[in-house]
Amino acid sequence: METRRLGKTGEQLSMVGFGGIVVKDVTPEEASQVVARAVNERGINYFDVAPTYGNAEERLGPALEPYRNDVFLACKTGKRTADEAQQELEQSLQKLHTDHFDLYQLHAVTTDEDVQTILGPGGALETFRRARDQGLVRYLGFSAHSEQAALALLDRFA
Repeated sequence: METRRLGKTGEQLSMVGFGGIVVKDVTPEEASQVVARAVNERGINYFDVAPTYGNAEERLGPALEPYRNDVFLACKTGKRTADEAQQELEQSLQKLHTDHFDLYQLHAVTTDEDVQTILGPGGALETFRRARDQGLVRYLGFSAHSEQAALALLDRFA
């Protein structure tokens, strides 16, 4: 599998990522088999999941355990306040059987209101920064569902 460098991080990630939703609603055994094939036969090392993907976290976590040190695990939260984001981060870490995420992202940022809440006092960015300082996440990011929100986040947080 061809890899590419992730920005300025130096991380080399497979060009094809494994979307955690693939293991939604499968048995734990099926999830383990699919993940093993992705890693061992296809060379995939980038895995992405979110709490909104049904039971995907519960299926992906145990399946990834044998490979956790060799893969890059990204997770997202749709929560906008610090308290809600903290709670969801802790739940995701537990469900995914890991002590950290390589990338933690704000999911589907769309409106100016989202941006203001995230970046304001008591906003999710407080949790993101604290989690990075504590080693719970390595890199921070976002997915945006509007150009306006993406540009606002880029302009206001490095």
